[in-house]
Amino acid sequence: MEFETNHEIIVRARRNANGAVWDYLAGGSETETSMRRNRQALDSIAIRPRVLRDVSEIDLSTKILGFPSALPLFLAPMASLQIVTPAGAMAVDEAAEQKGLINILSGHTQPSLEEIAVNSLHPKFFQIYVRGDRRWIEDLLGRVKENQYKALAVTVDTAVYSNRERQMMAGWSPPTRRNAEGREYLAGLSWEIWDQIAKIWDGPMILKGVGTPEDAVMGVEHGAAAIYVSNHGGRQLDHDRGSISVLANIVAAVEGRAEVFVDGGFTRGTDIVKAIALGATAVGIGKMQAWALAAGGQAALENCLDILKDELTIAMGLMGVTSLDQLDKSYLSKARPVGPSHEMSAFPHIPGGRLT
Repeated sequence: MEFETNHEIIVRARRNANGAVWDYLAGGSETETSMRRNRQALDSIAIRPRVLRDVSEIDLSTKILGFPSALPLFLAPMASLQIVTPAGAMAVDEAAEQKGLINILSGHTQPSLEEIAVNSLHPKFFQIYVRGDRRWIEDLLGRVKENQYKALAVTVDTAVYSNRERQMMAGWSPPTRRNAEGREYLAGLSWEIWDQIAKIWDGPMILKGVGTPEDAVMGVEHGAAAIYVSNHGGRQLDHDRGSISVLANIVAAVEGRAEVFVDGGFTRGTDIVKAIALGATAVGIGKMQAWALAAGGQAALENCLDILKDELTIAMGLMGVTSLDQLDKSYLSKARPVGPSHEMSAFPHIPGGRLT
């Protein structure tokens, strides 16, 4: 089945996913305020279109850390994808290959990094949760380098595992929560250990989980090739700010010394152009990726990406721009959200407005 809109994908995902898996895909931490603020922050930005410009040819392509991408987005790392679709991260890798995109493989998903590496030829990155000592890091990064992953994302916003109460009330925990081995290394992560990882890796490093200009500057000073603005999809610290609300200040602080990625509630083409206009290099697609996988695996994810591509093309054409480098803050203005903000509020035609 081919879906016409991402509304339909979300509805199908809810039909397919059992309660525990759905809570994992759709939920956030505690009051879910951070997750809602991701959407609210996006809804608080309006677009200022320009007219009478030739937009007969629109180029959506870009480069991410020097590697070509057909769209200004990447498939964000997601743990435990094997509970969403039997193919797990293989479905994501196949979709990225077919659509000319970059995927970041989570160190907490299946199948193995070796299987994903040999599956396709496109550039791909690896994301690490530090769960061991220096020898553990050396062994893991040796495998990552041997399998020619092009960049390393170090997730730094999981020092303590959050209370994800949707899951807790259902009496279920994902594999990453059940496996407590090595969590003390996440709690002990520091700039000193970042520097050790950088020396072992000796390649492009992505600092994932940044929410302040101060930490972004520290990241640049410690050699980060990309600053990844993220509140973990609202799944870690509750009452954090929406990711896009802090993006402009972080871009300004970085001063072009590193690329800037962002994720957090991005589900529409218009969401993506807002981030690019504020200075982001690329946007990570997380929840929408997972919903598509739940709706129909690789085929549904490719379908979802085609829909996002179409939305991007429409948005840029109606804004009067033909390439991503033409976007800047002049195309945006402040606005008041038109309704309640939550993880599905970008999809007003979902029956009942929100699936729980």
